Amino acid sequence: MAIDPKRRALGRGLEALLPSRPATPPPAPAPVEANGKPLEIVLDLIERNPFQTRSTFDPAKLTELAQSIAATGVVQPIIVRPLPGGRFQLINGERRLLASKEARKATIPAIIRQVSDELAMEMTIVENLQRADLNPMEQARAYQRLSNDFKMTQEQMAVRTGKERASVANFLRLLRLPEAIQQKVESGDLSFGHARTLLGLQTPEQILAAAQKVMALSMSVRQTETYIHGLMNPESKAAKEQKAEPPQDPNVHEAQDRLQRALGLRVRIEDKKGKGRVIIEYSGLEDFDSLLTALNAQPGD
Repeated sequence: MAIDPKRRALGRGLEALLPSRPATPPPAPAPVEANGKPLEIVLDLIERNPFQTRSTFDPAKLTELAQSIAATGVVQPIIVRPLPGGRFQLINGERRLLASKEARKATIPAIIRQVSDELAMEMTIVENLQRADLNPMEQARAYQRLSNDFKMTQEQMAVRTGKERASVANFLRLLRLPEAIQQKVESGDLSFGHARTLLGLQTPEQILAAAQKVMALSMSVRQTETYIHGLMNPESKAAKEQKAEPPQDPNVHEAQDRLQRALGLRVRIEDKKGKGRVIIEYSGLEDFDSLLTALNAQPGD
């Protein structure tokens, strides 16, 4: 059966197709009907998703969802695909599947899709990226899989997931962090803002040393930015004597922050009575290429 290209596009709300229906144990496994209608499928017949990019599930939130399912059933059907022998493989909805098992449900409403391994993996990754509760490293690895396995550009990934291209680039840059720092970001000891600021340093050793100090002193993201700027510019007034600089015009400061968020790179605006310069710092060719893309330029233009 041909796959509807609108479903392949995976617009928002892939799983919110039909209203909820209480789960009731059937006498036999549900038949395979790839017609978009939810069927009650025995939980023991569903295998977990091998393409899942999420590495952790909050036990407390999972228990909370299980209690809700025990009381009112599964609100949104999961998505599965058929396997040989009357079994099924999960595509979307792992939290609902795990919570249903915790709630001791016998069946779960599911929509069956006839899709290839490649499309199943793409659907899983994109669905996860559209969620808000992935940690930064899970998001970074999900984007990396879309790039490596499906040869998607950053612009294509942004369109498929509804994110800004600069946001996609910023997450992918996290993969340059040393593994120990990636673990700190994944555990929440360092935020996405801290991690992105640390990437301004050149070597893994510098990043590790700076991250240890940031965590030891419980620095905010703004304090971390000041600290890293001092390390990158040891001859500046701020790094030498930490002298107070003249306050920056609020409008200039806001423009500087907006540019940094849009480009995913450190930006400084030096303004004197309406005249000055914009300085964009990059630490490698990949950063430079991302900058050109963000500015809608091409190398050699």
